[in-house]
Amino acid sequence: MKHLFSALLAMTLLISCSSSDKEPQKTDYTVENEKEITDYIAKNDLTAQRSDSGLYYIINEEGTGEKPTSTSNVTVAYKGYYTSGKVFDESKPEGISFGLNQVIQGWTEGIPYFKVGGSGVLLVPSHLGYGPYDYRGIPGGSVLIFEVKLISVN
Repeated sequence: MKHLFSALLAMTLLISCSSSDKEPQKTDYTVENEKEITDYIAKNDLTAQRSDSGLYYIINEEGTGEKPTSTSNVTVAYKGYYTSGKVFDESKPEGISFGLNQVIQGWTEGIPYFKVGGSGVLLVPSHLGYGPYDYRGIPGGSVLIFEVKLISVN
């Protein structure tokens, strides 16, 4: 009886673990994101640079001040939207302050391309954003576009 109970307990644990650990069916959006970004760039007649990580960036105004590092605390004004143009987030004109080591990888890498006073666009594939998981209304696998202006390095 003791062995039967142990076997049933083990089986219950295995079944509950396998049914409750639901991973997203798709976790790698690299190919789709790359096509979505390059199509967006072509459709909007943009000239963008691509980093080794897959981040695309456009420097509209380089700026004249200090350049941040990936661990700097900065103040940035931004607007975030999808390739469809639908806005999902926007700061006030005075921007918000944060550490670049506390945000999505696309910002940690992308904001240091600008000097204070600079502005441009970051086109962020999902692996540098929120990955394959839904996050605060942003669907997993989404390409995120940010218009950014670096106000200060704090």
